[in-house]
Amino acid sequence: MFDLNGKRAVVTGAGSGIGRAIATLFAAQGAHVAVLDIGEAAAREVVEEIRGAGGQATAHACNVTRQADVIATFDAIGPIDILVNNAGIAHIGKADTTAEADFDRVIDVNVKGVYNCLHAGIPGLRANGGGVIVNMASVAAWVGVSERFAYSTAKGAVMAMTLSVAKDCLADRIRCNSISPGRVHTPFVDGFLAKNYAGREAEMFEKLSKTQPIGRMARPDEVAKLALYLCSDDAAFITGTDYPIDGGFITLQG
Repeated sequence: MFDLNGKRAVVTGAGSGIGRAIATLFAAQGAHVAVLDIGEAAAREVVEEIRGAGGQATAHACNVTRQADVIATFDAIGPIDILVNNAGIAHIGKADTTAEADFDRVIDVNVKGVYNCLHAGIPGLRANGGGVIVNMASVAAWVGVSERFAYSTAKGAVMAMTLSVAKDCLADRIRCNSISPGRVHTPFVDGFLAKNYAGREAEMFEKLSKTQPIGRMARPDEVAKLALYLCSDDAAFITGTDYPIDGGFITLQG
C-alpha cells in the first residue's frame, strides 16, 4: 500500500515543517522528489537527508510568487505524477488591523503561489497521462479563527481552487484534493513563540496545544501520511475533497 515507486513528485515549501515531512516520506515510499523552497540551502539540506537514506531527490530554489520562476522550474523538472502545493505563510490580524502590504503578501504567497504552481504543473501532469494534486488548506477555511483574517481568506481560496481544478481536470485523469491541518508543531510555531512570548514559550505552547480537543498539536509526519495516502493509487477514487486533520478542532469544540 501507498507505493510511490516510479512516481515523480513536486513538493513546494519543502525546506521545513510539513513540506519537509512530505518530501522525505514520499522519497521513502519510492518517489523521485523535486524539493522546492524559496531558500536554496534549506532545499539542499532536505535533498541530502533523502539521499542519505537511499532516496532520490533534487533541490530547486523557487519563489512561487513569480510565475516566470515557477514555469522555468517546472520546465526543468519535466513531466510529473504528483504536485503538492504546500508553500505558504501565516499572518496574525483582524480585517481592520491588517495592513495592505501584509494582506498582499499573504495573498501573493498563499493564493497566487498555488495558482502559479497549478498553472505550471498541470501541463506536466497532463503530459504524463494524469496524476494527483494536493493543496494545503487549513481549518481556518472552515471555521472562524481569531485574528487570522488574511490567512483565512487565502486558505478559503485554496479550498475553492481545489474544487475548480478537480472539476476541470476530470477528463485529464488528474485528481485534486486538499488537506486542512489544525495547529501543527513546526519550526514556525517555535519561532512565533520565541518572538512573541520570550520566557513563556512552554506555557504558551501548552495553551495553543489545548486549543485542539485532542489535547496536542499535530506532528508534521502525521500530515505527511495523509498526503501520502491521497497521492497514492490507493486513493484513486478520491477527488474534489478537503480532508481536515485537526484533532477535532472543527467538529468537537464546546
